[in-house]
Formats: sequence, structure tokens, C-alpha cells
Amino acid sequence: MPQSADVNRQIVLNERPQGRLTDNTLRLATTDVPVAGPDQMLVRTVYMSLDPYMRGRMNDAKSYAEPVAIGGVMTAQVVGQVVTSNLAGYEVGDYVLNMSGWQDYAVSDGAEVINLGKDPQNSSWALGILGMPGYTAYAGLLKIGEPKPGETVVVAAAAGPVGATVGQIAKLKGCRVVGIAGGAEKCAHIVDTLGFDACIDHKAPDFAGQLAEACPDGIDVYFENVGGKVLYAVLPLLNPFARMPVCGIVAWYNLPGLPEGPDMAPAIMGTLLRMKVKMQGFIIFDSFPPSVYQEFRKDMMGWIEDGSIKYKEHMVDGLENAPDAFVQLLDGGNFGKMVVNVGA
Repeated sequence: MPQSADVNRQIVLNERPQGRLTDNTLRLATTDVPVAGPDQMLVRTVYMSLDPYMRGRMNDAKSYAEPVAIGGVMTAQVVGQVVTSNLAGYEVGDYVLNMSGWQDYAVSDGAEVINLGKDPQNSSWALGILGMPGYTAYAGLLKIGEPKPGETVVVAAAAGPVGATVGQIAKLKGCRVVGIAGGAEKCAHIVDTLGFDACIDHKAPDFAGQLAEACPDGIDVYFENVGGKVLYAVLPLLNPFARMPVCGIVAWYNLPGLPEGPDMAPAIMGTLLRMKVKMQGFIIFDSFPPSVYQEFRKDMMGWIEDGSIKYKEHMVDGLENAPDAFVQLLDGGNFGKMVVNVGA
């Protein structure tokens, strides 16, 4: 069912998943289109972001944000368009960046909303290279990873929006950059289009050996998006005083409990100790002062304009297809930043 002016479609959390998502995890619900009250505006979703962190919001566990309630609309950042407005500073037709979630329409009081104007170019990019993923890559790499010219930077999930940006920024800073991705097509794009020095397919049977060959001088910065066997292959290659910004651990998001196999905690902690590694997790919304975001916007706009940074989107059509696309994202099936075209 396409977007309608009379019905508000919502994707809600039907049950908390135990491991991988099933057909019962999410369901499509319909409600009346809400009405904006005083000092509010009605926003119609145009593009919706899909990001791995959403898997954690499905769990009823202690985290940096409250979980989505059973029956609640799944959380998501969207680019929307103002339909009606009783809110100063927002006019009908303005495009906005807000947290409307997985639905066609939402009412907003303007909190945590950015006005993108009447006719922004590449408006969906506000969900990617010019938004949270781009900022995550920039701040995580430069403020925690602190790459220096000549160092080796390894990036997991290098075909995704964060990893691809991390690698390109590292190249701009004079580093040797090795990406890790799934499949020959992604690896070719990472080297030939994004300019990485090498890319290793984590699906290869000799993945760990190939990674070691690609990093003859060891690894100085490892940008962690994945965890799992990728992390285990990286550990023996870390140099003294290596830095490890931890952005995500998508390989473990669907686990119902501890992973099977040997306990890797001693190897991980031992490496951190012996190599004096700085390992720091971060959540982009509260880990850096506002001045870092201003630096990011200035630098990124310049890099995009002069062609130093390239960006790829993976566009999915239809809100009703968001659940399947999200499963695909968690399985590494995206090629670029995954965005749902809800009402463009």
C-alpha cells in the first residue's frame, strides 16, 4: 500500500526477538494521520534511515537509550516534509531531519529537528554522508583513532556508510588503508572507487592470512564496526599503542546469548594489555562536544565538493519493505548507506 494522505502506516515492534528477527518481530499497523496542535507541525516521511543500532533497541536491556516498547513504532531518523505547521521557524514544504520513526506521518514540536530548507540537494544524504553515519566516521576516526601519516588503518564493514567514509578520511590523512568487506564486488568498489590500498573479503577461507599479508607493518588504528571473526583476525596484528574506536559489533547483534566457541576474553584483554591498546566505545550523539560537529560539517562539505569523498546509497522502495531490508542490513547485504524511499 503506497503512502496515503488519509492513513498513517507504521512498522511496530510486535515481539522482542530471541536471536535473528522472524516474520513476527515487526508488523505493519495503520492509524489515522495525526493532527498538529499549537506549536507543532505535521511531518510526512520522505526518506527513512536503516541502521544496525536499531537491533539493540528491540531488546529490553540496559543501554544508552530506552528500548522500543512492544507495540511501539520502531525508531529511525528520517528526512520528512512539513505538511502543516503551527510552529515558528517551519513552513509548509520545508524538508526536515527528525526522529519520526518507521511511519508515514508524525507530529513534532521541533525538538531535535533540523530544517533543511525548501529544496535541499540530495536530501537523503542528511541520513548518510552529511548526517549521523558521516559524523560517526569523522569523529570516531579523528578524535579517538587519531591517525598519523604513514600509519596503517584497518576498517571493518568498509562498504557501509561509516566504514567507507572512515577509509577515505584516513587516506586524506596520509595513511595506508585496508578495508574489510563481504564479496569481490564490494572489495573492488572499495579499492577502485574509494581509493583504499587493499580490501580483504571476510568470506575468504584464508581471511586471517590475507589480512596479515595486507598489513605487513601491523595495524595502528582498527575502526570496529563488526566484532566476531574479523576482530579475532585483527588482534594479533595490533601494534603497540594501537587505537580502536568501537562503533558497532554487528556480527553479534542477533546472538541470544554468549557466542559459541572458546572464550576469547583472555585473548582480547591480553592483547589490550600487552600492546597498550586504547579501545574506546562511543555513541555519536553524546560522545563529543558540539564544536566537533561543526568541524565535521565544514570539512565534509569541502571534501564532497572537491571530489575527495565519494558516497554510495542503497535505496529500498516502500515502507512495507523496511523489515526485510533491515534483516538484509544485519546480514551484510547492503551495498552503501541503506535508505528507505517512503514517500519521495
